[in-house]
Amino acid sequence: MFEFAWPWIFLLAPLPWLLRLVLPTADSGEAALKVSFLDELEGLAGRRARARLPAWRQQAPFALLWLLLLTATARPQWVGEPLPIPASGRDLMIAVDVSGSMDYADMNWDDGTISRLELVKKLFGDFIEERNGDRVGLILFGSNAYLQAPLTFDRHTVRVWLDEALIGIAGKDTAIGDAIGLAVKRLRQRPADSRVLVLITDGANTGGAIAPLTAARLAAEEQVKVYTIGIGADPQQGSVAGILGLNPGLDLDETTLRAIAETTGAEYFRARNGEELRGISASLDRLEPVAQKPTQARPALALYAWPLAGALLLSVLLVVCELWPPEDWRWSPRLPRRRP
Repeated sequence: MFEFAWPWIFLLAPLPWLLRLVLPTADSGEAALKVSFLDELEGLAGRRARARLPAWRQQAPFALLWLLLLTATARPQWVGEPLPIPASGRDLMIAVDVSGSMDYADMNWDDGTISRLELVKKLFGDFIEERNGDRVGLILFGSNAYLQAPLTFDRHTVRVWLDEALIGIAGKDTAIGDAIGLAVKRLRQRPADSRVLVLITDGANTGGAIAPLTAARLAAEEQVKVYTIGIGADPQQGSVAGILGLNPGLDLDETTLRAIAETTGAEYFRARNGEELRGISASLDRLEPVAQKPTQARPALALYAWPLAGALLLSVLLVVCELWPPEDWRWSPRLPRRRP
């Protein structure tokens, strides 16, 4: 079926004529001489002046050009029949702690140690891209919680934004409650049986306007499951760092994280190294998808290029006719001169 995406554009059709009525006539600045015996002058010169066309014929090419431009702007398109698009899976929001303690390098990976945030990027990047059929979003939180990526099927872009996350970009503190509250705000508009939040942190709530358990109760009311993951190696109590309280592993509030998960009907996971975090992502990946209502899409073929090409061709013809009038196109043979 043929239709215009923006048919209201044609309301601008009388605009050039309205401007002609409103705006003053342009003054060329050149002197003009009016004569009443033009025919006699043409006879003396042996030629006739170019015949003037009626006003409507002079304006017709420009009116056609304007209509072609309006037609292209109105976005003509050929729309096909509605096609069903099945949708299955969950609306999965991932909230990642980017406070300063996530830079602590105590996670084992490939016979070495890397920071906690780098390990989350490596493992949960693959986890995000493998969520076929799920809408995935990303929240980064520190002193405040920020929506880095809304729920989308473009999982690759979400992974790229996770890879680009920087330590301290959201502040030095840890606002776990605000991160849950922001996720609930984004998930509450989705089907009730598909709302999932995965929250990854290595510390305790030290900032924000909402207490974590208050946010957890709000999530439970909105039927949002909050899977919490506490990341970080076990604190070395006998080491100098542990005695001085310099090991960020001492700050992990497992009691609160476990309570958040239990309140929302989810689970709490503990990741002390790369292998455990990989196992957690595999466990989350085994969650059964929830069927959602299928959506419909109508394929549309854009046709604006045709009137736009017609307007361009007509513009070229008008310029050619202005520079080289049609009467100059006539070819007249030249007779050879006779030698005396």
